[in-house]
Amino acid sequence: MDYNDWLPITASRNAKWYYSAFHNVTAMVGAGVLGLPFAMSQLGWGPGIVAIMLSWLITFYSLWQMVQLHESVPGKRFDRYSELGQEAFGPKLGYWIVLPQQLMVQIASDIVYNVTGENRLRNSSSFFFLISITSVKLITSLGSVCSKSVSLSLLTSTLSRSSLFSLPLCLSCIVTKPNPNTSFCFSSVASIVKGTEHHPAEYGVRGHTTASMIFDAFNGVGTIAFAFAGHSVVLEIQATIPSTPEVPSKKPMWKGVVVAYFIVIVCYLCVAISGYWAFGAHVEDDVLISLERPVWLIAAANFMVFIHVIGSYQVFAMSVFDAIESYLVKTLKFTPSVMLRLVARSTYVAIVCLIAICIPFFGGLLGFFGGLVFSSTSYFIPCIIWLVMKRPKLFSFHWFASWFAITIGVLIAIFAPIGGMRHIILSAKSYQLFS
Repeated sequence: MDYNDWLPITASRNAKWYYSAFHNVTAMVGAGVLGLPFAMSQLGWGPGIVAIMLSWLITFYSLWQMVQLHESVPGKRFDRYSELGQEAFGPKLGYWIVLPQQLMVQIASDIVYNVTGENRLRNSSSFFFLISITSVKLITSLGSVCSKSVSLSLLTSTLSRSSLFSLPLCLSCIVTKPNPNTSFCFSSVASIVKGTEHHPAEYGVRGHTTASMIFDAFNGVGTIAFAFAGHSVVLEIQATIPSTPEVPSKKPMWKGVVVAYFIVIVCYLCVAISGYWAFGAHVEDDVLISLERPVWLIAAANFMVFIHVIGSYQVFAMSVFDAIESYLVKTLKFTPSVMLRLVARSTYVAIVCLIAICIPFFGGLLGFFGGLVFSSTSYFIPCIIWLVMKRPKLFSFHWFASWFAITIGVLIAIFAPIGGMRHIILSAKSYQLFS
């Protein structure tokens, strides 16, 4: 049996360029965008905008590298990030260098989506249902976030098929102000309205001591890095696109990436600038929490973000499911079946949900995970692989660009988790487990 016909990543290769655009936007512009105003409050106007633009440019370049490397060996497609790592570093070393970090990115994203989904539903329920579910946080998170993730993951058994379920959510953002895919339109408009209604905000950084400003800056950079998460699934997205000698997959894939990255930078700058302008140094780590009125519109936006995480969760979880199911059927020799998928995926979703309940610190999670693993998979691993496989001429453009991205990415990986962990520790002082 050819297991590639059953595994979710390679089961279908009928995607078009706009699937690439949609999947990349869904993977990039998610919960992380809501933390950008908070990152600005930790960095300030100038450094904050520079950090966002620099991250966008570096990751745009590294994403181009990955698209080009997908079919860099004639007659072979690297459908998974780990397969590309194996080609560059060897079968065993490449597998263990890339796969753990890729899985950590995807699991971290799903943890944050659980936290985001629970918070959004809790914040919208008091308006729509006239009840407060703060005291039943555990039930809400497990019942609403986890159950929908399992059921939808079984329906969206392939990565390309998952877009069919998420596309209506994306299209609804064109009709309504509250954007379920990014929430950037609502956040920007509401923040601007709020900014015109109150006295000028304090635009300094949040920290009041040198040490706190430094640690906050580390966390802010990590939060921005978290927003550029698409690289962990880009090869898997490209794997769903057909390829021929006349039209290799990199052409439609790159077309979709260019469209996606234009949308990404518009979203990020709109939310970051408007949110920080409206609330200044006192903006919450999730900008929607800072907004107070109109109540009905904020409740609608929270509910739409909750709906959005249903689709975004799948984009990141699908690669994890692929890795789990590959191990079960190839290594442990289980028979491929729906029951196998149900048990495996339910177990994964339940574990991720439990972790999210235990550490629901949105701002700290973004900074910690953004630096710990997102910087490697998005900033410098693609560049290292490019240097190994393509061997660009010494001091050429690609040589300089790759080493620049590697340097920036490594610095983020070293310092951002420190700031994120400090934020989690400070937040945990006033938190009671399962409260």
